[in-house]
Amino acid sequence: MSDGGPTYVVLREVGDGTWQVVGEVARRPGMPARRGRAKAVEDALGHPPAEGSRYAVVPRSEWRVALDW
Repeated sequence: MSDGGPTYVVLREVGDGTWQVVGEVARRPGMPARRGRAKAVEDALGHPPAEGSRYAVVPRSEWRVALDW
């Protein structure tokens, strides 16, 4: 059960296969998936994402594994 803290980590691709943690969100991205993911990224950044940037929203428990992709 969640303690109300962030449960998802937002990553931004900063290079070929290199990702950086840019924020966390306390809720699961909703459906439809594309809209939910974009809203989660915007919530984590505090502003709309930059055009052309690539982001990923992954469970907090798995974000370190995601960086090793």
